[in-house]
This record gives sequence, structure tokens and C-alpha cells, in this order.
Amino acid sequence: MNLKALKNTEELQTFLDGSQAVAFSIPGDKKARYYFIQSTLKQFHYRALNKRQKGIVIRFLLQVTGYSLQQITRLIQQYLKAGVVQQRGTNKPPGFKRKYTATDIALLAEMDERYNTPSGAVIKKLCERAYSIFDETQYKNIANISVSHLYNLRGSTGYQKQRRHFEKTKSRQVAIGDRRKPNTLGKPGYIRVDTVHQGDQDGIKGVYLRCQPWRANARAGSPQKA
Repeated sequence: MNLKALKNTEELQTFLDGSQAVAFSIPGDKKARYYFIQSTLKQFHYRALNKRQKGIVIRFLLQVTGYSLQQITRLIQQYLKAGVVQQRGTNKPPGFKRKYTATDIALLAEMDERYNTPSGAVIKKLCERAYSIFDETQYKNIANISVSHLYNLRGSTGYQKQRRHFEKTKSRQVAIGDRRKPNTLGKPGYIRVDTVHQGDQDGIKGVYLRCQPWRANARAGSPQKA
């Protein structure tokens, strides 16, 4: 007995229960397996089966093909919608044709290098002049580019490989924790306040401050309680 000899879901159930010695072989490549699943669903009229019978067919396909339940479910849904089981991408429509090639990107990079990367509108005008006035036919394609897409080409990988500009890190001196005498501009009353410590006094939390006037001949004041 082979798989083609199984005519109904009862025989499939017998096959799954293992009560009969059934010789079978799993289809080889993906295309063959997909065709086997499609022919099996068609052979047993999967659309017309009840819930229990559909479960038997699914268990049969799981055992024979070795696919997961999620994969079998997806393929069955594809069969119910389209009537066929086929690989993804077999009828994939052709994508958009690339308008600006690597040669155009190289011309753009060369033009930017020559004129030190001006604005997009300036580069577009230069490409137009190169083609229309100076008859440089290699600029024919890129002369029609829009300014916005010109910036897209500047950000592309091909452009970046041809033009990369590196700048060294510029050091900057920042004064951190710089303590200096304040400039009083000759006016009295300027003091410096330093926190000495924070502690308790008579059970009350407080901060001790040391206030030192910055006057010409003033002496350092004694610590005071804030």
C-alpha cells in the first residue's frame, strides 16, 4: 500500500494509527512537497470535509511532509484562496528599474569634489551646464535629477565610499571646580560661602557655613549656623 492508495479519511486515520504497514516516501524538494500538498487537498476534497476530517488530513500532511503546523496551515489557506499551493515570489512582479547608476553617483561625487560640495541646486545646475553647454554626454542622465533626490544619492553607500570627510576632534578647555576670588569691582559686601559640614545641633538638623568677607583688610569670620 502506498500513499496514492489512500482514498478517504478513514484510510488516512488507519495510516496515522499505524495499524497497517504502509510504505511511503516523503517528497524531495520544496516544489515537489508543495505539489503533493496541493494534490492531497484536491484528492480528498478538503473544502467539503467536516472539522474532524480536516483534522485527519492535516495530521497526515504533518507526518508525510515534515512541515510544522503553522506552515501547513498557511499552505492550506493559500490553497483555499487561490486553488494552488506554490512558493512565495514565483509570481513576483518586477521591481522598479534603477534610474541612476553607479556611474552617475561617481560623476556626482567628482563634481562635489571639484566644487567643494555646494548646495544641491548649484550641483544640479552645474550638471545641466556640463551636458547642455559643454556637451559632456556622460552627464545626460544625472542632469535631470531633482534636488531632493540628489541629496539621497549623496547619502547612498556608493557615494560615501568615494567621498568621506573626517575631522579631528577639537579639544575644548572647560573650567571644572575652578575656585577663584570674586571680582568685587571695588564694591564692599561680597563674601564667599563654603559648606563646612552638615550635622545635628540640639536635635535639629542644620548646615554650618563659613562666611569669609572679601574686603581689602577684613579678617576671616568665625563659623556661623545657617
